[in-house]
Amino acid sequence: MQTLKHYSIISLLLLFFSCNISPKKINYGSDGCHFCKMTIVDKVHAAEIVTKKGKVYMFDATECMINFMDEFDTTEIELYLSNNYTEPEVLINATKATFLISENIPSPMGAFLSAFKNKADAEKTQSEKGGELYTWTELLAYLKD
Repeated sequence: MQTLKHYSIISLLLLFFSCNISPKKINYGSDGCHFCKMTIVDKVHAAEIVTKKGKVYMFDATECMINFMDEFDTTEIELYLSNNYTEPEVLINATKATFLISENIPSPMGAFLSAFKNKADAEKTQSEKGGELYTWTELLAYLKD
């Protein structure tokens, strides 16, 4: 009976720790993009997807993450994350971000796409660099056209 109790505790601990649904730190210069296979080096344009089971997919650009969604069951995705343009290496919730497409801000895959945690920062950068602002939903529709 004691052994059964130990197995139950161990099983619960394994379940708890194996279902950690959180982003992973990107190792710039060594981690590769899951979609295009390029090495992730740009600290302001990288992105991640975290599944409901805790598996992490890393991308060198938000547009790679969006293209990856075409070949993946999106009902399995828990988190969509993009780097915050104003805070390099900081991942933000892409579904709540404001996006700027500006030809004056190159991105790794040539979409000129940058993510911002808040709309005010996006508007400030837009006033300096030009371009168009998008919500997550608007961006998905724009890139699918």
